[in-house]
This record gives sequence, structure tokens and C-alpha cells, in this order.
Amino acid sequence: MRMHTSSTLIRQWLSLAVFTSGMTTLAIELTASRLLGNVFGTSNLVWANVIGLMLLYLTVGYFVGGKLADRTPRPERLYQIMAWGAFFSGLVPLVARPVLSAAASAVSGFEAGVALGSFVAVLILFALPITLLGCVSPFAVRIAVQSVSETGKVSGRLYAISTLGSLIGTFLPTLWTIPTLGTTATFFLFAMLLLGVALAGLVMLGSVGRSVALRLAWMPLLLLALTLNAQSSALRPPPQGSRLLWEYDSAYNYIQVLELEVPVGQVVNGEFVTLWEAGTRELRLNEGQGIHSVWHPQRRDFGGTWDMFLAVPFFNPQPRIERICVIGLAAGTISTQYTDVFGVHVHIDGIEIDPAIVEAGRRFFGMTQPNLRVIIEDGRLALNRLRQAGERYDLIAIDAYRVPYVPWHLTTLEFFQEARAALTAHGLVAINVGRTVRADGTQDRRLIEAMTHTMQQVFPSVHTLDVADSFNTILIGSAQPTSITTLAAHRDRLPDESPLALRRALTAAIDGARPSVPSNVLFTDDRAPVETIINQMVIDYLLGSAP
Repeated sequence: MRMHTSSTLIRQWLSLAVFTSGMTTLAIELTASRLLGNVFGTSNLVWANVIGLMLLYLTVGYFVGGKLADRTPRPERLYQIMAWGAFFSGLVPLVARPVLSAAASAVSGFEAGVALGSFVAVLILFALPITLLGCVSPFAVRIAVQSVSETGKVSGRLYAISTLGSLIGTFLPTLWTIPTLGTTATFFLFAMLLLGVALAGLVMLGSVGRSVALRLAWMPLLLLALTLNAQSSALRPPPQGSRLLWEYDSAYNYIQVLELEVPVGQVVNGEFVTLWEAGTRELRLNEGQGIHSVWHPQRRDFGGTWDMFLAVPFFNPQPRIERICVIGLAAGTISTQYTDVFGVHVHIDGIEIDPAIVEAGRRFFGMTQPNLRVIIEDGRLALNRLRQAGERYDLIAIDAYRVPYVPWHLTTLEFFQEARAALTAHGLVAINVGRTVRADGTQDRRLIEAMTHTMQQVFPSVHTLDVADSFNTILIGSAQPTSITTLAAHRDRLPDESPLALRRALTAAIDGARPSVPSNVLFTDDRAPVETIINQMVIDYLLGSAP
């Protein structure tokens, strides 16, 4: 009776081993994308490489695991493979850390070769642990099958258990461990879970298994020591001249809040001109290449994309600025500027999908205006709910970049029709779109031209404003016919006491005006090849070594 109970427990533990292995494999795959995304971003190219290579490593693991199982179908060999797979899984972020730090500097300095090499090096680090984890399921099937007649039932049951574990491993890191514990700790947690199951399985096998478990007992101790040491430093050190105020791994982004310790500017005619003073704060996400929000306690004009949005209402002959919706609120630079320039009577609905970014805005970016209503939701879904509730806006500002992508569902014909339906009679829609530079120095405006064509199907006027010294362009669609000439007329009529930020915004918009050139590409909900166009632009930019 005692032997029967022991055999039953061993069989049940084998099922637990398969479940934990499947869970760990998917958890590592998802957390790998976050580990790489901290430096290289979360573009489709990054995801394609992560998923593709993980599948390749699993394929090798299935093949090798099956051959090893036929050669030595012993449970202790299986649990040893699991233990080593768990150990190397926990080791990945620790070994990758110096490589990622070097890559972060390369990305910031636009050193494409170094960045690409680092990306490949980190992905190679996953080869050993994922291949070992791929060995587990075929090995477990070989051990569990007692007769040919039950092969289908046993293999189906174990693969179902493994897939159920994969399901848990898909949601648990995203919804809990990454935002609560962080990326490195998530690797450590799942590695330790799998390692614990493997070592306990060895102990159950008797004296031989206990001897093997004892020889591997150093693994969890070493992982714990190395992980605790790694947790004491930021994954991406702040750029020179700034200090890190806060960092956080949310369910959506790796977030850093930085504060400049020295002014940032440029040399003009032999003199240094300050653009941002010391004390200016920046919100950086994921790879850190883009600055998503900026704030200073005494200043509201920062140049760049945010200021350009201030000029948009002045395309109308009679600017009306009473109700605004911002899709992609981030830490509130646009809402803060509008409140300071036009007053607290302007009602602002700010839509932001990431609650952790909202927290950063309130804690570090002064995003506490009484006229701002924050809505934590997907941009298009929230806008449609507001529209259906009867809300109408004089301006809908869309700045929902996830570098290098504009979310495709915010670029389609149907979306702009929904946005126009949420406008007042003289309302405007403004969206931030990206461009790059080709190797020959010409601008790559494929995305802008496709967006222009799409918006022209909805709005009687579409205007194009290039943001100086950046890869950004603002496209403006107006519910009524409008002209760029109104911007100069409004600027010339501004009272002397008008805010400096508004004057500079109008001047920048006038200087940045470009002809609105459409392509023949139309983005719809059924077909919107936004990612394809952006991928081609990014690859052309990198391969061309553009300035």
C-alpha cells in the first residue's frame, strides 16, 4: 500500500513538473520581450525575433528531449534537465545586464551596429534554457507511457497539462509579477518555482535522487545572491547629466522619470543657448529613445511636439478652446500647457492606458489640474464611450506613440470618422506621426502620406506641420475648411501679455508648415499596414546609416 501511494505521488509530481515547465517557458518568453523592450523597444520586429527564436529553441528541445528520453528514460535525468533549465533561465537577465547596459548607450547614440549586435547576443542567451525546457514534455511522455496502447491518452494528457501551465505563464507575469516585482525578479521567481519542483522530484526518487539534489543545492543560493545584487541598480542607467527619480515595470511599459542636473541646449553663433533648465523632468518609456512627457516648475514652453499642439486651435478663424480630449495623456505635458496658457476653464479629458504613467504624472509632473479628468482606458474605446455619452470637443489631440509605432487602430478611416463625430462644428483632430531620413538625406514620409490620404477622406482640410529637430510631424484635420494663413494672422494679433509658450508655438507651426501630400494607401479597420510601413522605414534608416 505504501509503495502504491509512493508511485501515485511520483506520477502526480511528473504532471506538476510538466505544468510548471510549460508555465515557466511562456513566462520567460513574455518577460524576455520586456527585458529586451527596456532597451530596444517593443516593436513588431522585436516581438517577431523573440517569438521566432523561442519557437526555434523549443523545436530543438523537443527533438533532443525525445532522443535523450529513448536513450535513458529515467526520471532523475528529467529532473536534472529541468533543474539546469531553471538555473539558466534565472541567470539570463543577470548575464544580459552588462550587454543591455552597453546596448542602451548604443541606442541613445544611434550606433545601429552595436545595438543590433547586443540584441542578437541577448537573444542567443535564451537558447540554452529554452532548449532544455523544450526537452521536458517529450521526456515526460516517454517516462509516463507504460504501454503502446495508452500512448495517445498519456501524451494528450501531459501536453494538455503543459498547455494549461503555458496559459498561466502568459497572464501571471503580465498582470502581476512584472508590475509588482519587476523583470529580473520575475525571471527569478519562475526559475525558482521550476527549480523547486525539479529538486523535490529528485528527492522523491530515493537515495540516488537525493544525492543528485544535494549536488545541485547550490543553484537556488547562487541565483538568490546574484538577483539581490542585480536589483540594487537600474537596468538602464540615466543619461549623463541627469538623475533617476523613479523607475517601474508596469503591465504596459518600463517607466523611468529623470531629472536634469545640468541645462540642455545647443551652441548658436558660438554661444550656448539653454533649451531646458536644470530641474526639468522627463518621462522615458521602454527603450528610452523618446521623451514622452516633460515638466519644469517655472516653465511651460519646451519646444518639440507638445508645444505644436498649442497652435492647433488657431487654424480656425475664431479659435474656440473650451473642451479638449487628449489620447495618449502620458504624464500630462499637453494638458498642463493648455491649462496654464488658456486657463482652468478649459475642460480636458485625458485618456491614458497605463495607470502607472498616470501615477508618475501626478507624483513628478504636476499633473493635478482641477480641470483635468483622467480616464484610464484604451484611447479609441474611451473616445467612443465619451462620444456616445454626448461629449463633444473643440480639439482631439492624439499623441499615443509606442516608439516607433502609432497604434494602428488610431490611424484608420473608421477611427477618424468616429473622431469627427466627437467634434464640435468647428473642431479639429491633431495626431503625432513619425518620419525618418534616408541615407541620401531625403525624408521618408511614407507613413505621413498614407495618414494624409486617410484623413482627407474624412476632413475637408488636412494640414501638415513638421516638428523641427525631430522625427515628428503633426497632422491636423478640421471639421470645417481651414487655411494655414490663419496661424500668422492670429500670431500677429496676440496681445503683448500673451504667454511666451503660445507665441513660440505659433511661430514653430508656421515655420514647420509643409504641403499635405497624400499617397494612394488608405488605412481601414480591415487593412491597415501601419506596422509594415514603419518596419520598412526603420530598416531603411538603420541599413542606410542615416544621420
